[in-house]
Amino acid sequence: MARDVSDATPITSRDELVAWVAEGEKPREAWRIGTEHEKVPFYVADARPVPFDGARGIETVLEGLMGATGWQPITDRGRLIGLFEGDGGGAVSLEPGGQFELSGALLTDVHATAAELDEHLRLLAGVADPLGIGFLDLGMSPLWSREETPVMPKSRYAIMMGYMPKVGRLGLDMMLRTATVQVNLDYASEADMVRKLRVSLALQPLSTALFANSPFTEGRPNGYLSMRSQIWTDTDPHRTGMMPFAFEDGFGYERYVDWLIDVPMYFVKRGDVYHDVAGASFRDLLAGRLPQLPGERATRSDWANHVSTVFPEVRLKRFLEMRGMDAGPREMLVAAPAFWVGLLYDQGALDAAWDLVRDWSAQERQALRDAVPREGLAARIGGRSLAEIARDALAIAREGLARRAVSGGLRRDETGYLDPLDEIAATGRPRARDLLDRYHGRWGGSVAPAFRECVLLDPAPA
Repeated sequence: MARDVSDATPITSRDELVAWVAEGEKPREAWRIGTEHEKVPFYVADARPVPFDGARGIETVLEGLMGATGWQPITDRGRLIGLFEGDGGGAVSLEPGGQFELSGALLTDVHATAAELDEHLRLLAGVADPLGIGFLDLGMSPLWSREETPVMPKSRYAIMMGYMPKVGRLGLDMMLRTATVQVNLDYASEADMVRKLRVSLALQPLSTALFANSPFTEGRPNGYLSMRSQIWTDTDPHRTGMMPFAFEDGFGYERYVDWLIDVPMYFVKRGDVYHDVAGASFRDLLAGRLPQLPGERATRSDWANHVSTVFPEVRLKRFLEMRGMDAGPREMLVAAPAFWVGLLYDQGALDAAWDLVRDWSAQERQALRDAVPREGLAARIGGRSLAEIARDALAIAREGLARRAVSGGLRRDETGYLDPLDEIAATGRPRARDLLDRYHGRWGGSVAPAFRECVLLDPAPA
């Protein structure tokens, strides 16, 4: 999330929280695509992590990017910690370990997301290259320990880092060492939201398997294809997971809000100050009886910020956020929105995708989620391998994109962006397996070559 929300309008009832989510409904013609992707910075000369401070630090990169884009600064206690373009536009933010994130603008098609990514990489290379800084295209930093990883000066992260070890063993690894690509999509109604949420939750492990790209930790194989995904299983059980209740009869906005309101809070922001209320109840804030802030009552910004601190495999805000994928090379960052748009933005594809997953039980979905970080496309559900299911899902997505028939540049439609995923599904080999082959082969048991071969390059140098 690029910026914490500031809206002091009071909220006094659960119904207002439900209405806030329902405000996300949009007619089909107003549906948009938002893509977020993180990348781990490093010094090209010696593969060291990049600190926030200094003439060649992250803040300097942000300053240069601000000059190149004209975007507005986001500050925290006087430090530049992000940029934003304006309403509906893009933003740049920092994850706790310095992962550099582009939160893309709200765009109409996958061609536009690809163009946005290319322009971002071009501008970023223009700033970072002279500083000797590169960016890994991996889902987890492959070399540095937690202690070696710089921590960005964002107030909310200090609160989260103090709380995380109390609720899970790997929360700090999630914060400091992982990188993801996420896709944000709209819904037309409560019923449309429910169908899309159920399909995307059921298929999130499939996307994890297709995008698996984090097989190294601290210089050696970690035993997983997607260690990033595995880390989420031991981060915080209150705010993560497959949300089995989303498949229960009667599920909708109200049931989601009832779950969310009982997720422990991290902070309450008043002005520029983040008040540490980690573990507190939003119900208490709603009622004006939060022990840490006596008399304070909930506002719309409190609710929006709280919604941003839950991390299920698919997150409902006032859009649906697909959260199961490792960050990767440029073609994979563009394949992510193509996959989910193809499945969810065409009614025929959405119905076919539901038919693909509707008979899976909650136990089967969870077992698949548990197996995928290690087994990838070899994991099984309903008597089939995930590789088989991937081929079916990709065919559905391709048909959905073909029916959209959105042309752009040299491409006739958006289907070509799925080609890298088709190859992975056909071979059963996500990028993580290829990287492991390199490690055991020509890399000679070292991850050092990753800092040359796993770099997110500017596709169109200035």
